[in-house]
Amino acid sequence: MNLVLLGLPGTGKSTVGRMLAEQLGRTFADTDEIITQRFAAPTEIFATRGEEGFRLLEEEVARELSARDGLVIATGGGLVTHAPSRDAIRSNGTLIWLKASVSEIERRLGGDTTRPLLAGNFRERLEALESARTEIYRACADFTVDTDGLTPEEVSDIIMREAEL
Repeated sequence: MNLVLLGLPGTGKSTVGRMLAEQLGRTFADTDEIITQRFAAPTEIFATRGEEGFRLLEEEVARELSARDGLVIATGGGLVTHAPSRDAIRSNGTLIWLKASVSEIERRLGGDTTRPLLAGNFRERLEALESARTEIYRACADFTVDTDGLTPEEVSDIIMREAEL
């Protein structure tokens, strides 16, 4: 069984995922990093193939990772919005929603322009993503950790306690 971190950009999925993997002696996999290594940066893929093309590449990676066991996986923020990807990661994973307020994410990311779905008015786009994805995250998460005001170490400890690891 894999541990799968999901949530909006800036909630700590990659940072906490690496830490959890190290603490548990597991392999860490970041879907966005895998896509970048194999195909291109998400911004390039969005520009050339659109969001639908990106979601299909994400699905390929989600299926591959779900066929493995004992991973800690940090998903791209929108992976669970695509039903086949969501079904793949749910098939062999405990899904943990890392949640943070828009203000906290804005503070953490500080206007990062490398995220295609946050281009333009950063806060407005982030609020739109939060509105569109909250119910999806809630529906597929086995449990939720609110990361506001917590260090990555504290989030990792909460996950290990909640997942009984």
